[in-house]
Amino acid sequence: MKRLVLLGATGSIGTQTVDIVLQHPDQFSICALSAGYNIAKLKTILAEIHAGTVCVAKESDAVSLREEYPDIHFVSGDEGQSYLASECDYDVLVNALVGFVGFLPTLKAIESGHDVALANKETLVCGGALIKRALEKHGRVLYPIDSEHSAIFQCLQGNRKDQLKRLIITASGGSFRNRSREELKDVTVAEALAHPNWSMGAKITIDSATMMNKGFEVTEAHWLFDVDYDHIDVIMHPESVVHSMVEYVDHSVIAQLGAPDMRLPIQYALTWPDRLYYQLDKPLDLASLQALHFSDPDFERFPLLALAYEAGRKGGNLGAVMNAANEAANQAFRDGKIPFLMIEEIVIEAVHTCTFRELETVQDLIDADTWGREFAMAKIRSCQS
Repeated sequence: MKRLVLLGATGSIGTQTVDIVLQHPDQFSICALSAGYNIAKLKTILAEIHAGTVCVAKESDAVSLREEYPDIHFVSGDEGQSYLASECDYDVLVNALVGFVGFLPTLKAIESGHDVALANKETLVCGGALIKRALEKHGRVLYPIDSEHSAIFQCLQGNRKDQLKRLIITASGGSFRNRSREELKDVTVAEALAHPNWSMGAKITIDSATMMNKGFEVTEAHWLFDVDYDHIDVIMHPESVVHSMVEYVDHSVIAQLGAPDMRLPIQYALTWPDRLYYQLDKPLDLASLQALHFSDPDFERFPLLALAYEAGRKGGNLGAVMNAANEAANQAFRDGKIPFLMIEEIVIEAVHTCTFRELETVQDLIDADTWGREFAMAKIRSCQS
């Protein structure tokens, strides 16, 4: 029995993790979880999963839930999530949080001697150097949950790292992959949220439309697999059947294929090196595929993908600034405060305006996040005035 702490239980990755636990009750248990603001969804989960400790965003919610569930220990806020990561008795932390808020619980889990199944890209985009240092110091492991990184992880099995030539990350292109930049000027939030392949949360779906999400995945691959940016490529693949590939020095290319269902990479992160049966409604049917298409990305069409390579190569505080500005701009677009293309403008200007600094401490990271967020908010306010 593998005991899990699940952060972000009510989100897309979180609810699918719960599905896996329910399908394999002899393999997994969730001893603690966090749920943010979605109390109704939390109650649905608690009807199926008994967690001894639960974190919610607001202390007022924790107070009322303590009365309703007297046998559960409720905590709240960022401090509560860090408590789950560092103080609970468990085997693996599943970090399904979205945004910079996911960094500190990952670090706390590692420092307290736990492995992490990671779906929170921002942990590595913002603080990859700090996480790598902690992993080496405490002898812990990150298991990738993102479908692209799970695919790479699977393609590396049974092969020698020194014989790797490059990583190839596939990209669907998101909601607007067939639109020109001219056609993007007046797109709506509803259009941006209509991803053709994947069912994801709102923030990540917008990041997919701008290709910021794919840029984050390049940085994530750099830290997960210790591969330099010159040997990480992105290739457009609109069908999302090939989740990523690895090319070796003899030019053999190994790919991982599967249905676009996040429960598969989640489960592999939790069961590696074993595989468990999982009941899928629509597993991949190769005979039904008419064709698979691949093409090089257009970095002028997707400037945030180019920016991610630039920020990743330079390192330091740029990843944290880029992420913070993107979080603020992404939210502003979803709130109807800025047009879609202004997301790119804000993020690019933030990275190119900030003063470069190396990241030595967590406080350095927090300072970079604060600067990027404040810069973006100022730009958003000027757009509304």
